[in-house]
Amino acid sequence: MTSLLGLAAAGVFLYMTAAFAIALLRKDNSIADIFWGPGFGLVAVLTAVAAEAGSPRQILVNLLVLVWGMRLALHIAVRNRKRGEDFRYAKWRRDWGRLFIPRTYLQVFLLQGVFLLIISFPVLVVNHRGAGPLTGLDIFAAALWLIGFFFEAVGDFQLLRFKRNPENKGRIMTQGLWSITRHPNYFGEAVMWWAIFLFAVQAPNGWISVIGPALITFLLMRVSGVVMLEKKYTGNPEYEVYVKSVNAFFPGFRRKP
Repeated sequence: MTSLLGLAAAGVFLYMTAAFAIALLRKDNSIADIFWGPGFGLVAVLTAVAAEAGSPRQILVNLLVLVWGMRLALHIAVRNRKRGEDFRYAKWRRDWGRLFIPRTYLQVFLLQGVFLLIISFPVLVVNHRGAGPLTGLDIFAAALWLIGFFFEAVGDFQLLRFKRNPENKGRIMTQGLWSITRHPNYFGEAVMWWAIFLFAVQAPNGWISVIGPALITFLLMRVSGVVMLEKKYTGNPEYEVYVKSVNAFFPGFRRKP
Protein backbone atom coordinates (compact mmCIF):
# COMPACT_ATOMS: atom_id res chain seq x y z
CA MET A 1 0.00 0.00 0.00
CA THR A 2 2.85 2.38 0.85
CA SER A 3 4.43 1.96 -2.58
CA LEU A 4 1.07 2.56 -4.31
CA LEU A 5 0.50 5.67 -2.22
CA GLY A 6 3.99 6.93 -3.08
CA LEU A 7 3.40 6.30 -6.78
CA ALA A 8 0.05 8.10 -6.66
CA ALA A 9 1.57 11.03 -4.74
CA ALA A 10 4.40 11.39 -7.26
CA GLY A 11 1.96 11.24 -10.17
CA VAL A 12 -0.35 13.83 -8.62
CA PHE A 13 2.58 16.15 -7.80
CA LEU A 14 3.82 16.13 -11.41
CA TYR A 15 0.27 16.44 -12.75
CA MET A 16 -0.57 19.45 -10.58
CA THR A 17 2.76 21.10 -11.33
CA ALA A 18 2.04 20.77 -15.05
CA ALA A 19 -1.44 22.22 -14.51
CA PHE A 20 0.10 25.15 -12.60
CA ALA A 21 2.51 25.86 -15.48
CA ILE A 22 -0.36 25.83 -18.01
CA ALA A 23 -2.40 28.15 -15.77
CA LEU A 24 0.51 30.63 -15.63
CA LEU A 25 0.87 30.59 -19.41
CA ARG A 26 -2.87 31.08 -19.92
CA LYS A 27 -3.17 33.56 -17.02
CA ASP A 28 -6.24 31.65 -15.89
CA ASN A 29 -6.31 29.56 -12.71
CA SER A 30 -9.75 28.23 -13.60
CA ILE A 31 -7.88 25.48 -15.40
CA ALA A 32 -7.40 23.89 -11.97
CA ASP A 33 -11.08 22.93 -12.06
CA ILE A 34 -10.66 21.22 -15.44
CA PHE A 35 -7.67 19.22 -14.17
CA TRP A 36 -9.53 18.15 -10.98
CA GLY A 37 -11.57 15.23 -12.32
CA PRO A 38 -8.98 13.63 -14.63
CA GLY A 39 -6.51 13.71 -11.71
CA PHE A 40 -8.58 10.97 -10.07
CA GLY A 41 -8.48 9.03 -13.32
CA LEU A 42 -4.70 9.34 -13.28
CA VAL A 43 -4.54 7.90 -9.76
CA ALA A 44 -6.87 5.07 -10.77
CA VAL A 45 -4.83 4.12 -13.83
CA LEU A 46 -1.41 4.43 -12.16
CA THR A 47 -2.35 2.34 -9.15
CA ALA A 48 -4.33 -0.21 -11.17
CA VAL A 49 -1.38 -0.85 -13.48
CA ALA A 50 1.13 -0.97 -10.64
CA ALA A 51 -1.03 -3.36 -8.59
CA GLU A 52 -2.04 -5.40 -11.63
CA ALA A 53 -5.65 -4.85 -10.60
CA GLY A 54 -7.84 -6.89 -12.91
CA SER A 55 -10.72 -8.29 -10.88
CA PRO A 56 -14.29 -7.31 -11.87
CA ARG A 57 -14.62 -5.02 -8.84
CA GLN A 58 -11.32 -3.28 -9.54
CA ILE A 59 -12.10 -2.80 -13.23
CA LEU A 60 -15.56 -1.44 -12.43
CA VAL A 61 -14.30 1.04 -9.84
CA ASN A 62 -11.55 2.36 -12.09
CA LEU A 63 -13.97 2.74 -15.00
CA LEU A 64 -16.47 4.63 -12.83
CA VAL A 65 -13.76 7.03 -11.65
CA LEU A 66 -12.52 7.59 -15.21
CA VAL A 67 -16.03 8.24 -16.53
CA TRP A 68 -16.77 10.69 -13.72
CA GLY A 69 -13.47 12.55 -14.08
CA MET A 70 -13.62 12.94 -17.85
CA ARG A 71 -17.27 14.04 -17.86
CA LEU A 72 -16.58 16.65 -15.22
CA ALA A 73 -13.55 17.99 -17.09
CA LEU A 74 -15.46 18.18 -20.37
CA HIS A 75 -18.37 19.96 -18.72
CA ILE A 76 -16.14 22.57 -17.04
CA ALA A 77 -14.15 23.13 -20.23
CA VAL A 78 -17.36 23.77 -22.20
CA ARG A 79 -18.80 25.94 -19.41
CA ASN A 80 -15.66 28.08 -19.13
CA ARG A 81 -15.29 28.83 -22.85
CA LYS A 82 -15.07 32.60 -23.43
CA ARG A 83 -16.01 33.11 -19.80
CA GLY A 84 -12.76 34.41 -18.33
CA GLU A 85 -11.25 33.44 -14.99
CA ASP A 86 -13.65 32.15 -12.34
CA PHE A 87 -14.60 34.87 -9.82
CA ARG A 88 -12.97 32.95 -6.92
CA TYR A 89 -9.59 32.72 -8.64
CA ALA A 90 -9.84 36.27 -9.96
CA LYS A 91 -10.35 37.53 -6.40
CA TRP A 92 -7.29 35.64 -5.17
CA ARG A 93 -5.27 37.05 -8.09
CA ARG A 94 -6.13 40.55 -6.86
CA ASP A 95 -5.75 39.83 -3.15
CA TRP A 96 -2.41 37.99 -3.28
CA GLY A 97 -0.50 40.67 -5.21
CA ARG A 98 3.26 39.95 -5.39
CA LEU A 99 2.78 36.57 -3.71
CA PHE A 100 0.32 35.47 -6.36
CA ILE A 101 2.60 32.92 -8.07
CA PRO A 102 3.89 31.03 -4.97
CA ARG A 103 0.49 31.13 -3.28
CA THR A 104 -1.18 29.90 -6.45
CA TYR A 105 1.23 26.95 -6.64
CA LEU A 106 0.89 26.05 -2.96
CA GLN A 107 -2.71 27.01 -2.12
CA VAL A 108 -4.45 26.21 -5.38
CA PHE A 109 -2.61 23.45 -7.20
CA LEU A 110 -0.57 21.55 -4.61
CA LEU A 111 -3.30 21.82 -1.98
CA GLN A 112 -5.82 20.47 -4.47
CA GLY A 113 -3.35 17.69 -5.21
CA VAL A 114 -3.26 16.74 -1.52
CA PHE A 115 -7.06 16.74 -1.35
CA LEU A 116 -7.21 14.69 -4.56
CA LEU A 117 -4.86 12.09 -3.09
CA ILE A 118 -6.82 11.77 0.15
CA ILE A 119 -10.22 11.64 -1.56
CA SER A 120 -9.03 8.94 -3.95
CA PHE A 121 -7.95 6.72 -1.04
CA PRO A 122 -10.84 4.25 -1.61
CA VAL A 123 -9.56 3.73 -5.16
CA LEU A 124 -6.09 2.89 -3.86
CA VAL A 125 -7.57 0.42 -1.37
CA VAL A 126 -9.63 -1.29 -4.07
CA ASN A 127 -6.64 -1.58 -6.41
CA HIS A 128 -4.38 -2.79 -3.60
CA ARG A 129 -6.53 -5.31 -1.76
CA GLY A 130 -10.00 -5.16 -3.27
CA ALA A 131 -9.76 -8.03 -5.74
CA GLY A 132 -12.68 -10.39 -5.88
CA PRO A 133 -15.93 -11.21 -7.66
CA LEU A 134 -18.79 -8.76 -7.59
CA THR A 135 -21.08 -9.00 -4.57
CA GLY A 136 -24.48 -7.69 -3.67
CA LEU A 137 -22.84 -4.72 -1.99
CA ASP A 138 -20.94 -3.98 -5.21
CA ILE A 139 -24.23 -3.91 -7.13
CA PHE A 140 -25.76 -1.61 -4.52
CA ALA A 141 -22.67 0.65 -4.67
CA ALA A 142 -22.88 0.80 -8.47
CA ALA A 143 -26.57 1.76 -8.28
CA LEU A 144 -25.77 4.44 -5.69
CA TRP A 145 -22.96 5.75 -7.90
CA LEU A 146 -25.41 6.03 -10.83
CA ILE A 147 -27.77 8.09 -8.66
CA GLY A 148 -24.91 10.43 -7.76
CA PHE A 149 -23.82 10.64 -11.40
CA PHE A 150 -27.40 11.49 -12.40
CA PHE A 151 -27.60 14.34 -9.91
CA GLU A 152 -24.23 15.78 -10.92
CA ALA A 153 -24.49 15.38 -14.70
CA VAL A 154 -28.15 16.38 -15.06
CA GLY A 155 -27.76 19.23 -12.55
CA ASP A 156 -24.76 20.58 -14.48
CA PHE A 157 -26.61 20.29 -17.80
CA GLN A 158 -29.74 22.01 -16.49
CA LEU A 159 -27.72 24.91 -15.06
CA LEU A 160 -25.64 25.30 -18.23
CA ARG A 161 -28.76 25.41 -20.40
CA PHE A 162 -30.40 27.91 -18.03
CA LYS A 163 -27.42 30.28 -18.07
CA ARG A 164 -27.10 30.16 -21.84
CA ASN A 165 -30.59 31.60 -22.24
CA PRO A 166 -30.21 35.42 -22.40
CA GLU A 167 -33.67 35.79 -20.82
CA ASN A 168 -32.29 34.28 -17.61
CA LYS A 169 -29.44 36.77 -17.18
CA GLY A 170 -29.20 37.77 -13.51
CA ARG A 171 -31.85 35.25 -12.47
CA ILE A 172 -31.50 32.27 -10.12
CA MET A 173 -31.86 28.72 -11.38
CA THR A 174 -34.69 27.08 -9.38
CA GLN A 175 -35.99 24.47 -11.82
CA GLY A 176 -35.42 20.75 -12.38
CA LEU A 177 -33.11 19.17 -9.81
CA TRP A 178 -32.38 22.70 -8.57
CA SER A 179 -35.94 22.79 -7.19
CA ILE A 180 -35.20 20.06 -4.62
CA THR A 181 -31.61 20.99 -3.67
CA ARG A 182 -29.66 24.22 -4.23
CA HIS A 183 -26.58 22.22 -5.27
CA PRO A 184 -27.57 18.94 -6.99
CA ASN A 185 -24.15 18.68 -8.63
CA TYR A 186 -22.29 18.85 -5.32
CA PHE A 187 -24.72 16.39 -3.74
CA GLY A 188 -24.19 14.01 -6.64
CA GLU A 189 -20.40 14.21 -6.38
CA ALA A 190 -20.49 13.37 -2.67
CA VAL A 191 -22.84 10.42 -3.29
CA MET A 192 -20.49 9.02 -5.94
CA TRP A 193 -17.54 9.01 -3.55
CA TRP A 194 -19.58 7.33 -0.81
CA ALA A 195 -20.46 4.70 -3.41
CA ILE A 196 -16.77 4.18 -4.24
CA PHE A 197 -16.15 3.75 -0.52
CA LEU A 198 -18.71 0.91 -0.42
CA PHE A 199 -16.57 -0.94 -2.96
CA ALA A 200 -13.44 -0.31 -0.87
CA VAL A 201 -14.96 -1.27 2.47
CA GLN A 202 -15.03 -4.91 1.34
CA ALA A 203 -11.22 -5.05 1.25
CA PRO A 204 -9.32 -5.92 4.46
CA ASN A 205 -9.27 -2.77 6.63
CA GLY A 206 -11.06 -0.96 3.80
CA TRP A 207 -13.03 1.08 6.31
CA ILE A 208 -10.00 3.37 6.77
CA SER A 209 -10.70 4.79 3.32
CA VAL A 210 -13.77 6.53 4.76
CA ILE A 211 -11.51 9.56 4.97
CA GLY A 212 -11.99 10.02 1.20
CA PRO A 213 -15.77 10.50 1.02
CA ALA A 214 -15.78 12.26 4.39
CA LEU A 215 -13.30 14.86 3.14
CA ILE A 216 -15.03 15.57 -0.17
CA THR A 217 -18.39 15.88 1.60
CA PHE A 218 -16.89 18.32 4.12
CA LEU A 219 -15.21 20.38 1.38
CA LEU A 220 -18.38 20.57 -0.71
CA MET A 221 -20.65 21.45 2.19
CA ARG A 222 -18.41 23.66 4.33
CA VAL A 223 -15.42 24.99 2.37
CA SER A 224 -15.16 25.37 -1.40
CA GLY A 225 -18.59 24.34 -2.62
CA VAL A 226 -21.84 25.48 -1.09
CA VAL A 227 -20.40 28.14 1.23
CA MET A 228 -18.18 29.87 -1.32
CA LEU A 229 -20.80 29.95 -4.07
CA GLU A 230 -23.62 31.14 -1.84
CA LYS A 231 -21.56 34.12 -0.64
CA LYS A 232 -21.73 35.31 -4.23
CA TYR A 233 -25.51 35.71 -3.96
CA THR A 234 -25.63 37.35 -0.53
CA GLY A 235 -28.17 40.18 -0.63
CA ASN A 236 -29.92 38.90 -3.76
CA PRO A 237 -33.68 38.98 -2.90
CA GLU A 238 -34.53 36.18 -5.33
CA TYR A 239 -31.81 33.97 -3.86
CA GLU A 240 -32.92 34.69 -0.30
CA VAL A 241 -36.40 33.40 -1.17
CA TYR A 242 -34.79 30.36 -2.82
CA VAL A 243 -32.72 29.65 0.32
CA LYS A 244 -35.85 29.66 2.48
CA SER A 245 -37.69 27.18 0.26
CA VAL A 246 -35.02 24.68 -0.91
CA ASN A 247 -32.45 22.63 1.03
CA ALA A 248 -28.81 23.60 0.51
CA PHE A 249 -27.41 20.10 -0.05
CA PHE A 250 -29.66 17.10 0.54
CA PRO A 251 -32.70 16.83 -1.77
CA GLY A 252 -36.04 17.46 -0.12
CA PHE A 253 -39.54 18.77 -0.64
CA ARG A 254 -39.80 22.42 -1.50
CA ARG A 255 -41.09 24.61 1.35
CA LYS A 256 -43.11 27.80 1.32
CA PRO A 257 -40.68 30.71 1.92
